[in-house]
Amino acid sequence: MNAAATFAAIAATLYAAHQLADHVLGQTDRQAAHKAAPGWTGWRHLLGHVALYHLVMAVMTLTVVAVLHLPATGTGLITGLAFSAVSHAFLDRRWPVRWLLEHTGSIPFSRLADHGLNGMYLADQSLHYACLWLSALLIAAL
Repeated sequence: MNAAATFAAIAATLYAAHQLADHVLGQTDRQAAHKAAPGWTGWRHLLGHVALYHLVMAVMTLTVVAVLHLPATGTGLITGLAFSAVSHAFLDRRWPVRWLLEHTGSIPFSRLADHGLNGMYLADQSLHYACLWLSALLIAAL
C-alpha cells in the first residue's frame, strides 16, 4: 500500500476520531467549561480532556492500521499523535484562536455567537482539522 492511500485512511480516521473524541467520548462538560481557565484549574481540565481525546484517537488509529494492514511505523504514529496532542492542547486554551482571528481581520467573527453560529468554535474546529491533516501526513510519511 502506498503512502497516499495510508494518508487517506489515516486522515479519514483522525477526522472521525476527532468528532467522536471532541464531542462525545473524550471530553466532559466540566472539562469543556474549564479547560481554558487560568492556572492549575484550567490545565487540569485541559490535560484530562487531551488524555481522553487521544485515547479515542489512538484506539481508532491503531484499529484502522491493524484492520487495513497499513504500513504505519511506530515513529510515525507516535510523532503524529504527539503533534495532535500538543496542537490540540494549545488551541483549546482558546486564546490562540482568538489571537489569530483578531490579527487576521476577523474580530467580528471571533465574537459571533448568534443564530446557532459561534465564530470561535468554528475557527477552533477548522484549526483542529488542519492540525489533524498534518498529523495524518506525519503518520503516513515517517
